[in-house]
Amino acid sequence: MTAQIQQIFTFENVEQQTKLLGVNDNFLQLIEEGLTVQLHARGDQMTISGDEDKVPLAKAVLRELTTLIKHQINISDTDVVSAITMAQRGTLEYFGDLYSEVLIRDNKGRSVHVKNFGQRQYVQSIRKNDVTFGIGPAGTGKTFLAVVMAIAALKRGDVERIIITRPAVEAGESLGFLPGDLKEKVDPYMRPIYDAMNALIGAEQTQRLMERGVIEIAPLAYMRGRTLDEAFIILDEAQNTTNQQMKMFLTRFGFGSKMIINGDISQIDLPYGAKSGLISVQRILKDVNHVSFIHFGSADVVRHPVVGLIVGAYEAAEKKLAELKKEQIN
Repeated sequence: MTAQIQQIFTFENVEQQTKLLGVNDNFLQLIEEGLTVQLHARGDQMTISGDEDKVPLAKAVLRELTTLIKHQINISDTDVVSAITMAQRGTLEYFGDLYSEVLIRDNKGRSVHVKNFGQRQYVQSIRKNDVTFGIGPAGTGKTFLAVVMAIAALKRGDVERIIITRPAVEAGESLGFLPGDLKEKVDPYMRPIYDAMNALIGAEQTQRLMERGVIEIAPLAYMRGRTLDEAFIILDEAQNTTNQQMKMFLTRFGFGSKMIINGDISQIDLPYGAKSGLISVQRILKDVNHVSFIHFGSADVVRHPVVGLIVGAYEAAEKKLAELKKEQIN
């Protein structure tokens, strides 16, 4: 049985204490849930109670978050969750490095940076390679970071336009029966993209760039027959492409362009019997130069810890099901 211990963490000042606790002590609650410890703040000290292998992790998390506060970084829920995850993975010593580079500043002047190692690998791959695949569960920041890198490239003048697409599986790629113009037909499928752009550059600026054709949003079917030069191209929800659609999209690649293909192979909505192009492409392009595959797992989820637990539970259930099927075949 694991021994129970206590350790003390001391705050340097009231401001540090206030920021570290969070609104209604929500940061403390995240640490308690994520590391199964008990935290009790009294005066300028925090008592940490729990298993002997968890208490030091909690104290280290508090120490790393305090360092961010000292550097005038306003921590959020996702920062706390990232610190917890890295502590569990034994990589917390590199936590501060994630904040050393600002990828972009959002519409309110706040710095945007990666939140964990998975995201850092993803960003580095985008910079290094012409085509990057981001494969993993919801909540890992794939779509948001893709938009961040696209806007940063546009601002630097590396590309002339941003093109964003996704398969409209729910409408069978036949959008004609929906009311409105092309933008209005596609909008329901592009909400996560719009949310990211509005957060980064503001709704008005997003609208102006779309009107000028600098930002183009279209269903995947409209990419056929085009060659996309000097563009930052994002394909979202790529798990819902067929093999033919994936090949069609990848061969649109032009000079001076970057491509990001994101998807979650655990959420395929294709009709029964149809094979996902995102699954096949990993085998087909695994040895092709300038093409990289970044895989995210439940540990890379930067939403509420419960989301990571849910993703992990589904992954475990799917693994168990695959093992049972294998046993039945044998």
